[in-house]
Amino acid sequence: MTAEITRIRHDYLRHDKKFPHVWCPGCGIGIVLGSLIRAIDGLGLKKDDLVLASGIGCSGRLPAYVDFNTLHTTHGRALTFSTGIKLANPSLNVITVMGDGDATAIGGNHFIHAARRNLNLTAIIINNQIYGMTGGQYSPTTPYGSNSTTSPYGHIEHAFSIADLAVTSGASYVARGTVYHVPALDKLISKGIKKEGFSVIEIMTNCHTQYGRRNGMSDPVTMMKWFKDHAVTATRAKKMSSDELQDKFSIGVLTDIDKPSYTEEYQKIRDRAKKS
Repeated sequence: MTAEITRIRHDYLRHDKKFPHVWCPGCGIGIVLGSLIRAIDGLGLKKDDLVLASGIGCSGRLPAYVDFNTLHTTHGRALTFSTGIKLANPSLNVITVMGDGDATAIGGNHFIHAARRNLNLTAIIINNQIYGMTGGQYSPTTPYGSNSTTSPYGHIEHAFSIADLAVTSGASYVARGTVYHVPALDKLISKGIKKEGFSVIEIMTNCHTQYGRRNGMSDPVTMMKWFKDHAVTATRAKKMSSDELQDKFSIGVLTDIDKPSYTEEYQKIRDRAKKS
């Protein structure tokens, strides 16, 4: 097992001055990085055929560490850049990694319409329920009543569900995992990359530095335990009452449907235009 971990790390990570990484000790983004490269390795994808694009924030640093084609874009615009890349070269496997604020606040409209179009992209949204890099301000997913730098007396806005938004907007594949349930997360990411159409994997991730310490969970272990205690599988959730689901969230595959992707339809248009 150690030899396999070493091989994957050597094959997919950049071994230069980028390490040690910039994330706080215990940050869940490192776990997401591990799941991502294991999923890619398991699928046998060539690095030259992969593109990882990101926006701004803690998750935006992730492309700096992987040894394939990468792009660090502006705040909220990662999906627009990814759209251009995919339409210009449909043979590429394009993965977009974003934070909850990056994807659903300033980038919210792009996210909705990427799902509506059913672009053949994979969107990994790291949801730590806070703006971690810029000082701990509340985000669209910060829970009601939580404390943040911009809600020191309790957050009065209600969070929306990234996964539910993706489903209702038209994404082909939507899943949610956590950085506690790592083997399951590897599989969810792998399925999302393989899926034709717009795939969304929301990953509940700990930010004990900015969110946890203001809300009674000041270390990564405590936040991991919270994920363990509050996550239920999507299959089990269907059998639970609303009272039983209070303060819980579902993990696993939430939707998996087949329909034409925008990428496929756009290529048909290009082929018809060439013949005319």
